[in-house]
Amino acid sequence: MKKVPLNKAVTKKIIHIDMDCFYAAVEMRDFPQYRDIPLAVGGDGPRSVLCTCNYQARKFGVRSAMSAIKAKQLCPDLTIVHGRMAVYKEVSNHIREIFSRYTDLIEPLSLDEAFLDVTDSNQCQGSATLIAEKIRADIFNELNLTASAGIAPNKFIAKIASDENKPNGQCVISPEKVTDFVAHLSLKKIPGIGPKTFQKLQSFGFSSCADIRASSIANLIPIVGKFAASLYQKSHGIDHRELEVSRQRKSLAIETTLATDIYTEDQCLAVIDKLLPKLLERLAKVKDLKIVKQGIKLKFNDFNQTTVEQQSLSAEPTVFNDLLPKAHARATKEGKQRGIRLVGLTLGFAELPLENEGNNKQLSLPSL
Repeated sequence: MKKVPLNKAVTKKIIHIDMDCFYAAVEMRDFPQYRDIPLAVGGDGPRSVLCTCNYQARKFGVRSAMSAIKAKQLCPDLTIVHGRMAVYKEVSNHIREIFSRYTDLIEPLSLDEAFLDVTDSNQCQGSATLIAEKIRADIFNELNLTASAGIAPNKFIAKIASDENKPNGQCVISPEKVTDFVAHLSLKKIPGIGPKTFQKLQSFGFSSCADIRASSIANLIPIVGKFAASLYQKSHGIDHRELEVSRQRKSLAIETTLATDIYTEDQCLAVIDKLLPKLLERLAKVKDLKIVKQGIKLKFNDFNQTTVEQQSLSAEPTVFNDLLPKAHARATKEGKQRGIRLVGLTLGFAELPLENEGNNKQLSLPSL
């Protein structure tokens, strides 16, 4: 069988953003007592597994998807907390909103990672490297969380690169560096190759991408079957996959976590006055979307939150002002006034017909 021709044309700027130990990081942010101890998120029953763990726990060999029992054996002082999925989704939505400031071409992979195509973005003078830095800074400044990034000409390289300088770092693999970067990769780092497949490849003398390059698809088929062609291409740094951008934007939101709690409506109004211009600025970047509702979100100092919405056809300041008393009234619980730690404004959009969804066009670009 002939080898697949290696197309060296480079036409994309792809960023892979991956939050650092996301669930555990949110818990450490919200609960200071967890910040300097080994921590994991998951169940603590005999058959439970961990969703993730912080870097202190990883020093003991604790990993995500590990059983709680084994994790405790490796790290007896490990603290395991139950996840708060509603909180993680809220944070993820905020992260997604930050992404949308820089590109509309976003492929979410999970709550804590996504691909971004910034090929045609004019932000940061069109520099994918600077865009990644700015996104990571926005995430830290607005959410007090850290993220790592990989910047490369395709999804495969970007995803691997994002793991190179974790935590809180980024790695740029420019087009001219792809060949050397991939050659030194262990096959263990290629998505889709698990421990058993890697062990099988090793038994045939394949440990790195350089080993795969020296062989052929025909030699790989008996070992990895239909994955052979993809593996061969990836060993040369080739990945022609487009981002899978199919989700319609349903909302736009802006929020701020306050340095100190506030209590009165007037204090909330002062925050809203600062948020509204930023919301309108971001709204101006969203095309072909029809506003159908407005809302206000408040999060209290016990970490519960409330959202009050009403139908609206435009972003009217008076609507936010009318909604505030209803939201603020919920700050009182069991006769006690709760402090407000976060204020947010939201806009809801009508669903678009499928034929209006944007096309994910391939565009040429200069070097990263």
